[in-house]
Amino acid sequence: MSHRPKPARQATSELEVPPTTISKKQFQQVKNLTKDDGHFNLVRNFNLADVITLCNGACGALSIFSNLRYLITHDPYYLWFAMACIPLGFTFDVFDGRVARWRQTSSILGQELDSLADAISFGMAPAVLAFVVGMQSFLDTVVLTCFVCCGIARLARYNATVAILPHDNSGKVAYFEGTPIPTSITLVGVIAYLVHHGQIGHQLPGGVIEIIPGYPFHALVVMFGISGTLMVSKSLKIPKL
Repeated sequence: MSHRPKPARQATSELEVPPTTISKKQFQQVKNLTKDDGHFNLVRNFNLADVITLCNGACGALSIFSNLRYLITHDPYYLWFAMACIPLGFTFDVFDGRVARWRQTSSILGQELDSLADAISFGMAPAVLAFVVGMQSFLDTVVLTCFVCCGIARLARYNATVAILPHDNSGKVAYFEGTPIPTSITLVGVIAYLVHHGQIGHQLPGGVIEIIPGYPFHALVVMFGISGTLMVSKSLKIPKL
């Protein structure tokens, strides 16, 4: 009597069973990103909302580079272009979520892309803009760095807690904990007003304050400190429109 060899049982990949920390849909999205080693596997998994999110990040990067170009040339065109890129990035930030819900393509990848793009467009870009227009002392840069770090921390907290926050019927969270990082666009608006009236550099409103001898800072940088503090607030709840 012949005995046919039994087919070898394939070892179960660690990706065959979804972890309890993510949904089956999210698990499938992760598998799509890891199932082949093709050079453009990541690009093939982008959807329309992800491309829009990347446009947001591109606007932030262009704003930073345009600010640097202004420092080299002192051509106000580059300064205005840098400021215009930030509200343009905000437009992309608004539409990526709407497109994701419309096409039902919300994903883990899209969530991470959104946070990284926001950190560039509404964290680093406004901070670099503030430096370029005159907030350049040591304490100014400390406050601006804290502002950026608060924005990053706020985005990380949102990603960690979004699954348990209350949602409405459309899938949107009901409220934000702390001010969203795109609210920094109001700071850009203030700076744009000052640029228009020529109140930059040594003409910044409020002038320079020196509480600690040898460590001056500009009064205007305080608004960046306040903005960062509001971002990481736990008690402040902002309804999502």
